[in-house]
Amino acid sequence: MHIMLRWIGCFFLCLAPLFAGPLTEAQKNVIGKKIWQNECAGTVKGLTTWNQGEEFPSLGIAHFIWYPKGFKGRFVESWPTFIEFARKRGAKPPAVALQRFSPWRSRAEFMAEFDGAELKSLRQWLAANVALQTDFVIKRSKDALPKVLAAAPRSERERIEANYHKVSNSSQGIYALIDYVNFKGDGTQVSERYQGRGWGLLQVLGEMKDVPSGAPAAKEFGAAAKRVLSRRIRNSPPERGEKRWEAGWHNRCNSYGKPL
Repeated sequence: MHIMLRWIGCFFLCLAPLFAGPLTEAQKNVIGKKIWQNECAGTVKGLTTWNQGEEFPSLGIAHFIWYPKGFKGRFVESWPTFIEFARKRGAKPPAVALQRFSPWRSRAEFMAEFDGAELKSLRQWLAANVALQTDFVIKRSKDALPKVLAAAPRSERERIEANYHKVSNSSQGIYALIDYVNFKGDGTQVSERYQGRGWGLLQVLGEMKDVPSGAPAAKEFGAAAKRVLSRRIRNSPPERGEKRWEAGWHNRCNSYGKPL
């Protein structure tokens, strides 16, 4: 009987709308541009990046991670999944994008070839397919809620789901949910934790204070995200130097409470 009740609850949870309503093309266009600005300062050159201190390149408006062969990082690798999504949608990425692993094995190698044909072709294709990248980021956000609820403590699931729907009940809140999952993940991966504490969507929804639905919830989501990210920085290995990113991360979270 208890198993049947849990199954029924899961069934209706899966039917629950993840956003208050479908996004218009204009809204998706704004969200895509905001993510591009967040990750790449809105530049074409920023579409192919290898950050100092990281072991992998980050590509596209959402800086999808692409690991070199043999490297096993703690973060979810998103570039191969995006390329699979793009091909299913009928897109034709340049040949270099179809490789399973990043062909550049170090930042020095990547920067030496930055103005070469392969990276130029990648930037051109990515700049011409912003809507496709935006659709993929939106899909990742919608796919996150069931995983978040499955990973959350049972005693917290109702509150976390309620917080999600409070945030999603405004246009800026929808942007916040979409951007944050792309930015810091859903929080369900054990590998994406420092000292046992994560920093993804699960942790931010759990950190939120009780506020009204809509714009106030979007603002509180941003404030909770800042608290979670500052905790991540405190818990991070000192050699990563994550404190240098705090101001930028907080500025990004401040945008969640502003009208879309």
